[in-house]
Amino acid sequence: MRILHLGKYYAPERGGIERHTQALAEYCVGHGDRVGALVHQRPGCWRSGEETLNGVVVRRVGCLAAPVYTPVSPTFPWHLSRMLHELQPQVLHLHLPNPSCFAALASPAARRLPWLVHWHADVPPDAPDWRLRLGYRAYRPLEQALLARTRAVIATSQAYLEASHALVRWQHKTRVIPLGIAATEPGTPDATAWPHSAGLRLLAVGRLSRYKGFDVLIDALAMRPHDSLLLVGDGECAQPLRAQAAARGVAERIHFTGAIDDAGLASAYASADVFVLPSRDRGEAFGLVLLEAMRAGLPVVASAIAGSGVASVVGGGEAGLLVPPDDAAALAHALTQMQQPATRQQLGACGRARWQAHFTLEQSARATRALYELALAQDAPD
Repeated sequence: MRILHLGKYYAPERGGIERHTQALAEYCVGHGDRVGALVHQRPGCWRSGEETLNGVVVRRVGCLAAPVYTPVSPTFPWHLSRMLHELQPQVLHLHLPNPSCFAALASPAARRLPWLVHWHADVPPDAPDWRLRLGYRAYRPLEQALLARTRAVIATSQAYLEASHALVRWQHKTRVIPLGIAATEPGTPDATAWPHSAGLRLLAVGRLSRYKGFDVLIDALAMRPHDSLLLVGDGECAQPLRAQAAARGVAERIHFTGAIDDAGLASAYASADVFVLPSRDRGEAFGLVLLEAMRAGLPVVASAIAGSGVASVVGGGEAGLLVPPDDAAALAHALTQMQQPATRQQLGACGRARWQAHFTLEQSARATRALYELALAQDAPD
């Protein structure tokens, strides 16, 4: 098969969507498919470029800026036309949310192909940022037009599908395929990455954005005087979080690492006592980092977000503890429960078994590839 992915970014960007797109694309290459990815450069990089990464042809379109997480790339439609001509794909795989995918609606060449939409997250119409609320008024008609045109929609969890207002009309053609990750060699333990040796070594990974709830984790840490935190990632909330840590008197117990490489991240998973995902809303649609922690046998504490896939990943508490979002006291209490080594060992073992049973890359990619084949077996769209 020949497959073209349309997405926001691609490796070495480290978001969950980017990591999944890369893993899926490389899996398909390994099974004899020809795969391309049309994505954006980092905001501010105006020049477009192309490279081949592990067999995947990746074209990055120049990006002027990315207001409210939305890449602005005026030449994206032109590059889409060019890749359609050069790759001659049989299937388009569109990763949403991403306004650049709407270029396919105006492309006769794209409209001749079957499409699959990977629904990674909603654009919340009640978002705290007024710019998102206003922008969604223009985004929604195009979003719905794209969903009407697509052959199949992939949702990453049943809970997210059922809570999505955008997918209400399209549930009949939506398949639930959870994300998955491949097995890797365990990292080399290195407890020195944590600023204090006493108490629990906590690990949190993600973009430093408001919806991730790291401010709640800092408040919880203030209630746990002996624990320390390794916070991996960067983002627009980095400085406010540092200021909060100083104000709460926990700055010396938090190591803000910024972005780190795969080896460093694997080492962090191998060294931590507990992984924490304190996200506050459905912006956390699934939580790929939970799978990374579970693969490492690390127990998790995560937010029980209504309408999100997080609880389905954790298994309702099978692989860790679930707490109400935005509740620092409940989070601190859950960490207290994690003090017992036997509890951590049991939850970690259950989490790894759950990953192996439900969330491997092989399972996820095989189901997605079967959808490609089904789309090709049907009549071509008008």
